[in-house]
Amino acid sequence: MPVPIKRNNSQSRPKISHRRGTAGIKRDNSKMLVFFFAGMTILGALIVGIFIGILFFGNTGAAAAPAPGRSVDSPAGLLRGVHLREQWKEKTDQFKNYLHRKKDNGDSIGNGGGKVEPKEQGVYPYMGHPPPHNFIIASSWTPPGGRRYAEYTDGSSPYLITEELKQKSDDLARERRDFVKTAMEFAWDGYSKYAFGMDEILPASRRGTNNWGGFGVTLVDSLDTLWLMGMKREFYQARDWVRDNLKHDKSRMVSVFETTIRSLGGLLSAYDWSGDQAFLASAMDLAKRLIKAFDNSPTGIPFGQVNLATGASANIPWAGNNAILAEFGTMQLEFRWLDVVVGTPETAEMRRKVEHVFDILHQMSPANGLYPYYMKNQNAGTPTFANNHLTFGAMADSFYEYMLKVWIQGGKVEPMYREMYDKAMQGMHDELLQVSEPSGLTYIADKAGYQLDHKQDHLVCFMGGLLALGAYTDPLGLDSDRAQRDLKTGRALTYTCYQTYARMSTGISPEYVQFYKGDDFRIGAGAPHYLLRPETVESFFILNHLTGDPIYREWGWEVFQSIEKYCKTGVAYGTLKDVSNTNLQPNDKMETFFLGETLKYFYLLFDPDTEVDLLNKHVLNTEAHPMRVFPKIKNAPFDNK
Repeated sequence: MPVPIKRNNSQSRPKISHRRGTAGIKRDNSKMLVFFFAGMTILGALIVGIFIGILFFGNTGAAAAPAPGRSVDSPAGLLRGVHLREQWKEKTDQFKNYLHRKKDNGDSIGNGGGKVEPKEQGVYPYMGHPPPHNFIIASSWTPPGGRRYAEYTDGSSPYLITEELKQKSDDLARERRDFVKTAMEFAWDGYSKYAFGMDEILPASRRGTNNWGGFGVTLVDSLDTLWLMGMKREFYQARDWVRDNLKHDKSRMVSVFETTIRSLGGLLSAYDWSGDQAFLASAMDLAKRLIKAFDNSPTGIPFGQVNLATGASANIPWAGNNAILAEFGTMQLEFRWLDVVVGTPETAEMRRKVEHVFDILHQMSPANGLYPYYMKNQNAGTPTFANNHLTFGAMADSFYEYMLKVWIQGGKVEPMYREMYDKAMQGMHDELLQVSEPSGLTYIADKAGYQLDHKQDHLVCFMGGLLALGAYTDPLGLDSDRAQRDLKTGRALTYTCYQTYARMSTGISPEYVQFYKGDDFRIGAGAPHYLLRPETVESFFILNHLTGDPIYREWGWEVFQSIEKYCKTGVAYGTLKDVSNTNLQPNDKMETFFLGETLKYFYLLFDPDTEVDLLNKHVLNTEAHPMRVFPKIKNAPFDNK
């Protein structure tokens, strides 16, 4: 650091005597001072003028780019026309916004405190434009690349979100919403034509497959998507199939977890929205079969597979015959909701079993609140952890999600769940949260023992929305240090997840990314594929829903267009083999969650008129099936729905 030059006051200027004999010298120096200060004022004005000119008309470097469709006039342009005053005001506002963006808007992430309280916020510059008439995404869209919107990197809220801005965003969203509904209509039409009632459609070969056991999983997973998009004719056609054809008594081992979140959750949500008893009857039949996964467990932790016809159960062989945290920790929303609606001793016992899982885990809680993802559940007594791997990705993710959502579902009166959640979020901040170089991207690493693995699954991207939901429902209040920390981290994580899309040539994220010093991230080894996953769009929806920031709709619109361009087949949508290759055709595979989650979250993101209300009325299970929270069910019985 340069050493400042010390000023010697005794040598700074001649002392002025007040004796009469020096009056002439005093008058001469006064004139010199007047000229000196006048000259300095003129020179300063010139320098400021040059600096402002550079900022207005030159490259601002770190300043954010103007909104798409807006242009910055040249210096010569300011001298033309009769709108000089308006143009000067616009340039002044741009200069102010630039200064605002350059300010530090908050404390560093992960330090356990710090409110997201920028002293001044600029005017939001990214409002998009309605798609033109007869707009065709596949031929019009080119992914614009990453490293944009850098002012969102650290989770700050750089722009003032006004009611006027929200209204403009809502108007634009309604135009984009139509494109999402068209995508759903297209995919549903293909499924109905080639695979109706089957588990999945093969979108390239145009036929169906029963890879989940023949339980119509795509149909059931899509029921509430159809309802929310106003596709009631298709919804009731699907209802008829559920009522007349869906049978769960097939002698086949199924995943307890996947069947619970996709099929049971889908049936319960369809019942909640429509009040149609066909869905509740089917859900009850399925629940009675799934709950048998607990019957032979000596620990209270269920097995991962069950035969729906015989009740035989076992752990999944590829998991080393261990129980998986994300599976036995992600059953509670569904079975608790069923009990509140049905209210019989049988459903009460189901609820007791799934809640007891959390009682066990609470008793086993590690000091940091973070749980290894394998557990031994085959020996009598207390179950034990079978590894030391911590992650918020595959094998553990939705367990942390249900900590918060079970608490919300019950009306926020069961403190154990919220305490487990807050403890886990503190542990995540303390041990797993990292920042990349050189861009400063926030991510959640894995950890095995004392060793960090600097990877992040696409699955982890649900955490941006979850942290925001936790902040907005924090018992300490949204203005508390903890809530503000979590909200800022959620925003920062979501920006990172957006970058995993934007930096790929297709504009689509790979299955996971690996972070490297000095190079931010690269596609994970052996993971260049995209499975039509929803987690990033999920966080876009939740953050927009809670904060009103339109930026999440802009990012979501980019991602939607990329999926339309690179994943669409002749009859539906397919997964991608390599997101870095723009010349590949989609694979012959469409996961059920593309209609059940991904397109639903896109629609909710662009639907300002939705009935889904995360803060007052609904909780969504991990498969994006919205169900009312318990107080709302008690206040509005189904007979009066």
